[in-house]
Amino acid sequence: MEDLNELTVEQSTIPINKEEGAINAQVATAHAYPRDIKRSLNNAIATATMDEETAQTCNYSLPRGGKTISGPSVHLAKIIAQTWGNMRVEASISSIDSGTITSQAVAFDLENNLAIKIEVKRSIMTKKGRMNDDMITVTGNAANAIAMRNAILSVVPKAIVDKVYNAAKALITGDISDEAKMIKRRDDVFSMFSDKLSVTEQELLTLMGKPKKDNIDKDDLVTLIGVAQAIKDGDTTVEQTFRPKRNNPSQKDEESERVSSFIEKAETLDDLEMLKDNLTPETELAWKAKWIKLGGE
Repeated sequence: MEDLNELTVEQSTIPINKEEGAINAQVATAHAYPRDIKRSLNNAIATATMDEETAQTCNYSLPRGGKTISGPSVHLAKIIAQTWGNMRVEASISSIDSGTITSQAVAFDLENNLAIKIEVKRSIMTKKGRMNDDMITVTGNAANAIAMRNAILSVVPKAIVDKVYNAAKALITGDISDEAKMIKRRDDVFSMFSDKLSVTEQELLTLMGKPKKDNIDKDDLVTLIGVAQAIKDGDTTVEQTFRPKRNNPSQKDEESERVSSFIEKAETLDDLEMLKDNLTPETELAWKAKWIKLGGE
């Protein structure tokens, strides 16, 4: 019996020992092969600016309190982590209670022995009650992405992040070297908001504080493209960004706005089916319209 107990204890500690051993081996490797900062920076810039599409995913913009908050997106954070090297990055759901889901991410610079842990909470409640399991999974994935971004950007030096971010921003608008190209690019951005997000020209101008479309400049295009990326990533919604005055603050339903965002991003009928149990009167019409648009009957 004593042998059996000893064997059981030994087996239960193997995963822990293996994990510790793996980390120690990675730390030793990081010290033996330290990163080349210049090469890591150049690789990150090369990846972030490989084309306009990639560069556009590297920026997000969130209008808040009359101002626009812009910054590196989770996609840029991942590029930086991959090229910076000698890092462990993990994100997972740490807890789910009756009303919220909590994500925890850790970024560990093995070479510099610096680890930072970040937590992000998201509500999983709607007017109808708790979200279904599929929606909780979607919300958890969004929280994981945000937590991971914040953790990575807290570990990698800001000077490195800023250089990569600025390089991506320089490419985001594409070639607008003359007036004709600027007009075409501006029209393309406005059409994208209209066709994919059902945002009107006037709503775009109101957001940017510009009287006419002709007043939209290069910096405004970077901001608008960042807003579109933030909506796509689930950091904000069309309603939160462009139509806040339509909502009575005392009756504001953030979960309805989140469902609206998921509806806008849905690419298949299966994606929409996952949202069906969480629809509200405010989101039902949008869901039906998207269902028809994707070929549903």
